[in-house]
Amino acid sequence: MIKEVGAQDMTPLLQVNSLTKMYGARIGCKDVSFDLYPGEVMGIVGESGSGKSTLLNAMAGYHAPDQGEVIFDTRADGPQDTLKMSEPERRMLGRTDWAFVHQPARDGLRMSVSAGGNIGERLMAVGGPHYGEIRAQAADWLGRVEISDSRIDDRPSAFSGGMQQRLQIARNLVTGPRLVFMDEPTGGLDVSVQARLLDLLRGLGREMGLSAIIVTHDLAVVRLLADRLMVMKDGHEVESGLTDQVLDDPQHAYTQLLVSSVLQV
Repeated sequence: MIKEVGAQDMTPLLQVNSLTKMYGARIGCKDVSFDLYPGEVMGIVGESGSGKSTLLNAMAGYHAPDQGEVIFDTRADGPQDTLKMSEPERRMLGRTDWAFVHQPARDGLRMSVSAGGNIGERLMAVGGPHYGEIRAQAADWLGRVEISDSRIDDRPSAFSGGMQQRLQIARNLVTGPRLVFMDEPTGGLDVSVQARLLDLLRGLGREMGLSAIIVTHDLAVVRLLADRLMVMKDGHEVESGLTDQVLDDPQHAYTQLLVSSVLQV
């Protein structure tokens, strides 16, 4: 999805260190660590209940982890542990350098606000320009996600599922974030709609130089989008590496099972 980067020559954009989230005696995720470099895409896969969505939500600040660090290389102050930021600092980070694409697009949209308003809200939250310029940028972003600007005043409830997901992507990317968290971005969509969305994501990722962390159960999605892959089981990382390497030559028995189950379909 993203141009190759010389990771060894760069400061990580994101460093996740020993991240752990427990639900009583049940493990959500435990001792997960990795670095993500600028322009790199990490895929996280595993069956339902493997901990992949818990990990994503803990990294993004939606669930408070029990231990660990999530260090982001901020523009102004360099690497900072986002878990120690104040609530206003985290909110601003989520409006500027971070974005989150939800599986149900409705969770990432304001359904009572127009398509243009959904995009414009994020611009206004960071002190965007006057109304005319905000509307122009909203119309431009609708075009970039393949929605006619004639729909700018329509509410998301009038859109198909695929269009709602593309609108959510426009809402998230309009402020030029450097890191995007994606939770099953193609989940629940028809195969043809998935293909169109994946092409769009890959194109925007290359154009904007985005870093991304993508949680999915679909190995075809990570094969297309992710540079590196992490496999999770029972809240633990069991295997990681370059995506093609992990999928073509899986080493852990669980990864072998995941890959073989896809091949047998």
